[in-house]
Amino acid sequence: MTPPARPRLSIAQGVGVGLAGLAVGLACALVVSNFGSTEKKLEKPLERLYAVDDAQFRRSLSLLLGPPVLEGNEVETLLNGDQIFPSMLAAIRSAQRSITFETYIYWDGEIGAQFAAALSERARAGVKVHVLLDWIGSERLGEAQAEAMRTAGVEIARFHQPHWSHLPRLNNRTHRKLLVVDGETGFTGGVGIADKWSGHAQDKDHWRDTHFKARGPVVGQMQAVFNDNWTKATTNVLHGDRYFPAIAPRGAGQGIAAQVFSSSPTGGAESMHLMYLLAITAAQRTIDLESSYFVPDDLTVNALVAAMQRGVKVRIITPGEDIDSSVVRRASRALWGPLLMAGATIAEYQPTMFHCKVLVVDGRFVSVGSTNFDNRSFRLNDEANLNILDADFAAAQTRIFDADLKLSRPVTFVAWLARPWRERLAERLASVIGSQL
Repeated sequence: MTPPARPRLSIAQGVGVGLAGLAVGLACALVVSNFGSTEKKLEKPLERLYAVDDAQFRRSLSLLLGPPVLEGNEVETLLNGDQIFPSMLAAIRSAQRSITFETYIYWDGEIGAQFAAALSERARAGVKVHVLLDWIGSERLGEAQAEAMRTAGVEIARFHQPHWSHLPRLNNRTHRKLLVVDGETGFTGGVGIADKWSGHAQDKDHWRDTHFKARGPVVGQMQAVFNDNWTKATTNVLHGDRYFPAIAPRGAGQGIAAQVFSSSPTGGAESMHLMYLLAITAAQRTIDLESSYFVPDDLTVNALVAAMQRGVKVRIITPGEDIDSSVVRRASRALWGPLLMAGATIAEYQPTMFHCKVLVVDGRFVSVGSTNFDNRSFRLNDEANLNILDADFAAAQTRIFDADLKLSRPVTFVAWLARPWRERLAERLASVIGSQL
């Protein structure tokens, strides 16, 4: 018996199947490229060679990581929207030559409208105003408000807006929060431009956050970090006295020693991770960490455990049930076992969403800025931190930490072990996607 003839594809059908397969392959490659890094990950613990008080720690910050730590700065701490937004808006309204502003979150609302009005007024007055918004983080900024700013003369660029030329980098967002006025006054920290950050953390609808105002030579480094992403987004380079004026030292005596440290998957994806590991490894007395998203990898957990084993007191404040991402909280809690067993204090902030990002080591070194303590900040996002070496400034941040800790609920190792099985399962499932958090 003659076997039935097999159906044969026409040329058009064959081409269609081939194109479909190619599309699937390209989609898979796109997913892999977006959720991974081309750089090798740090995998080995750092050897402990010096303490934070040692001059070698400062040299490592300056030479191994860079840019150099600079003397002669003033840094002011701003708590919550009631202090943060008036200070930023006053600086914008005082601008005479230039404003450069990079942020992840910019939403419509009262706060967004105030910033739009201030930026527009200065642009109409002849000040060069450049605003770099992350495409995803600013999705709630209405086109009407953005167009009104453009009409006033504000230059607005979107970071990694979808385009065929950078599809493999769509998952790389700018999470930096930088405002520089006249090249002389800079702001950074955790705050976004949205009504959630207004007020003084008085209720569930008003978040707890900290921002910082800097003056002195370190602001030039902040401007350089902004310029890096502005050039990537627009191909235009901002330079000259309008953006990089000569800045005289400020502050009593030598002022505060500081640097602006940045990282990006397109150049030094592991730099921020390495900076945190250096600080943890150098600690010999205390590590205080405030982190809105605390999802450490195994290397960081091991570094913290090793610090506690040599007598370092570790205290960590994270959000409680009031958090904008329950998946992050579950993934975080899944990792607390070794830290709690080693003696860490881990406490969940109770009054409202906790969005601070502050590290204080040995009452001497402070790192503040946009970086969360998770893989997304360490390897996938563009981030920027202000690093400060100053005992008085560190003492002030420790006092703020202590005040936040009083409003937080500690989690004991016994309580962590007694979590219901449903909670454990949810945490295990969340930890599967931990590399993207």
